[in-house]
Amino acid sequence: MGSIIPSSRFLEQRIVEASHLSGAKRVVELGPGTGGTTRTFLRHLGEDARLLSIELSPYFHELLDEIADPRFTNHVGSAEDLAEILVLHDMGQPDVVISGIPFSKMPEAVATRVAQAVKDNLARGGRFIAYQFRRDVALITDPIMGSPASCALELRNIPPMRVYSWLKPDR
Repeated sequence: MGSIIPSSRFLEQRIVEASHLSGAKRVVELGPGTGGTTRTFLRHLGEDARLLSIELSPYFHELLDEIADPRFTNHVGSAEDLAEILVLHDMGQPDVVISGIPFSKMPEAVATRVAQAVKDNLARGGRFIAYQFRRDVALITDPIMGSPASCALELRNIPPMRVYSWLKPDR
């Protein structure tokens, strides 16, 4: 968790808009924490969509087990292992990967492996959305995925958060 205060509805809405969730079929959430954003994402996904959460903390993973939605799969593990986790859950390449994991609090080598795993496994034309209060995610991800397509600051959140969006080319 990057913050002890849950994401505001304004931040959640900004993430939903940046993610284009209504048209996504396969979505991965990295670091869902207590599941507040997860529940919001499920409200915006279509009936035939799937949401896979990858949570490192066994405590938060257990809290996420309380979400009873057939479109939702809860996995405890590291985002570094994205490829193996997708295979394990027969997910295929996600259209969208949303990350709330605090890149600023992890070793640079781990953060780089996470960003590379996202790029390697994201579907062509897919989106990587990261919401962060520090710019570390851009410093890590830009060399791997290029400059973000957008970065918006949501001030109506404590702390204020930036929502970054990278697009994987169609080719």
